Amino acid sequence: GNNRVRAVSMTSTDGLKRGMEVTDKNAPISVPVGKSTLGRIFNVLGVPVDEMGEVSMETTLPIHRPSPKFTELETKPSIFETGIKVVDLLAPYRRGGKIGLFGGAGVGKTVLIMELINNIAKAHGGVSVFGGVGERTREGNDLYMEMKESGVINASNLGESKVALVYGQMNEPPGARMRVGLTALTMAEYFRDVNKQDVLLFIDNIFRFVQAGSEVSALLGRMPSAVGYQPTLATEMGTLQERITSTLEGSITSIQAVYVPADDLTDPAPATTFSHLDATTVLSRNLAAKGIYPAVDPLDSTSTMLQINIVGSEHYDTAQDVKETLQRYKELQDIIAILGLDEL
Repeated sequence: GNNRVRAVSMTSTDGLKRGMEVTDKNAPISVPVGKSTLGRIFNVLGVPVDEMGEVSMETTLPIHRPSPKFTELETKPSIFETGIKVVDLLAPYRRGGKIGLFGGAGVGKTVLIMELINNIAKAHGGVSVFGGVGERTREGNDLYMEMKESGVINASNLGESKVALVYGQMNEPPGARMRVGLTALTMAEYFRDVNKQDVLLFIDNIFRFVQAGSEVSALLGRMPSAVGYQPTLATEMGTLQERITSTLEGSITSIQAVYVPADDLTDPAPATTFSHLDATTVLSRNLAAKGIYPAVDPLDSTSTMLQINIVGSEHYDTAQDVKETLQRYKELQDIIAILGLDEL
């Protein structure tokens, strides 16, 4: 009222003051999509931040879009082969599904992500979109350098690259961190709907998306809900997650790193995320310490796809046998730790 609006800033507010003239563009944020985005780094507004020149704005899409209609969805569950044996056998991913990647610092999340991007590029000729949401700028820079070294980003011919990067890191305003996931998703949707490809969408970290929403909610003067989170937590999460799906044309398979605050899985942020996931890949520090990579914990990782009617009886039986053997090994480990090897 009184000709006033509450606005959420997407960039730094330095220099803003009362009485400045504001222009309404009458349009949502639109970002470039398509082949010109490959090998480049963007911010939430779709502006390249890698100092490698302009990007073609020939094709752009608004970041706020409806999720696909029921009639367009692919309902038959199919396995998304990653080429990583422990994942494909024990906790397979669903094509067009959502996977949670759990693991602390230094257990190999980034390396696993690199491997997946590389494998989908080689096996499916598909592309990936990486959304860095509220994480460290240093990590984003390291990832970019590693991608250049491994050839996922082809520096001499960007069109041959297999990934587009969108960053809204932790030093940016909450508005940018809250919307950067949608920017990355919009780029992925174009590859799915227009190029009819299988796309991998990485979100690192989905918790920071919720955290940014909570900051924005407080700035807008909304009443906080449980544990100080925004009252619209489930709606915001649903708006993002519902757009990540398989259609009859192609699929977006999403791998989301999930930070669990204080290791409390009942916290509203991870609890809301869980309800959307088809599979969880848990990375174990113990395995990483032994030098076993990828450090996927075979007993903690789960998947809704590990059913006889989906993977077949041979795959299912093998997976159960492996889990049984590993569980027995785990039990014996405790006994050995108490009695010592000689007593065996």
